[in-house]
This record gives sequence, C-alpha cells and structure tokens, in this order.
Amino acid sequence: MKRILLTIIVLISALYGRSQKTEFTNAMSEALGQFAQCKTIEDFQSTGNQFARIAGAEKSEWLPLYYHAECYIIMSFMEPSDAAKKDSYVDIAEQSVNKMLELAPKESEAYTLQSMMYSARLVVDPMSRGQKFGMLSAQAIGTALGLEPDNPRAKFTKLRNDMGAAQFFGKDPNDYCPQARELLKSWDNYKVKSPLYPSWGKDQLEELIKECK
Repeated sequence: MKRILLTIIVLISALYGRSQKTEFTNAMSEALGQFAQCKTIEDFQSTGNQFARIAGAEKSEWLPLYYHAECYIIMSFMEPSDAAKKDSYVDIAEQSVNKMLELAPKESEAYTLQSMMYSARLVVDPMSRGQKFGMLSAQAIGTALGLEPDNPRAKFTKLRNDMGAAQFFGKDPNDYCPQARELLKSWDNYKVKSPLYPSWGKDQLEELIKECK
C-alpha cells in the first residue's frame, strides 16, 4: 500500500512539474512574440515588465531576467538625449543582469548581455566613461567567448565594440569588415539551444556589413 501511495505521489509531482514547465514556456513564448513587435521605448517597457512578472513567478529561471534586462538596455540606447533617463533604464537592467548571473554563471549569453549593458553605460558619456566601462564590457565579452567561443552573439558584440573603439580613437572601423563578413558566413552553423534562447544578431550584422566600404 505504501509503495502504491509513493508511486502516486511521484506521478502527481511529475505531472505538476511538467504543467509548470508548460505554463512557463507558454508565458515566455507569448512575451517573446510581443518583444518581436516592439518599436518604441513604451513598447519595450511594457514587454520588459511582462518578462519581470514571469521572472517573479519563476525564480529559478534566468531567461526572463535576460529579456527583462535586454528590454531596458534597448530603451537606454533608444533614449535620444536625456542622460539621466538612459542611466535609469540601465540601473533597472543591471538588477536583472546581476540576478541572472547568479542563476546562470556559465551561460555565454548572460555575459554577452552584461557586455551590452556596460556599453549602454559608456555611451551616456563616452569621454568620461570610456576607459572604465570599455574595460568592463571587454571583460564580460571575454568571459562569454571563453565559455562558448562559437557563440555568434558574443562574436558580434566583440566586433561591434572593437569597431566602436576604433572609430572613437580615430582609426578606420572598416578594417573589421572582413571579420564581419566571415562571421555572417558562419552564423547559421550555430544551433540555438532552445526556442526560448536568445537568437538576435544576424540582422544587425547584415546592417553593419552594408555600411562597410
């Protein structure tokens, strides 16, 4: 009798766990669909808040934190002129980035996003912040590539950082165009781990290559 009860408990637990996972996947898929349609700061804020709600309900999952932070990083880049607003958006993103790294300390994608976050800090005031946040961004992307050398988003982020630094110091960013073309050729060789994982970057790389001379 005890064995039958134990079996029933195990089955119920398994079914409950599977149901929770399905709810998480459905919620994330819906939010990602909304994310793909974002065009304005308000759109990204609304979608970011949706990811925040998922993160609050699924405290062991790092992906909703990733997308919440990504929304606010994008908002910072989109803000046209208000430095205080730019920083306030990154402040919110940084909280999620820190929690995400606690949950996923071996995820290349997490450090790639951290690098983007530091770049968002840098562009608020490049003259005074360039050295500090340029170094932090480089360290984060170095960690990302160390964990997963073939990650195209990590490669693209490093390439974009290098081109930005070249332009800032008066060098020719077009020197990096051959690397950009090679990265585009190999982009589709990388297989994303799941439909919920980050998959951005190829479109941005193609746009970058169009600007190459």
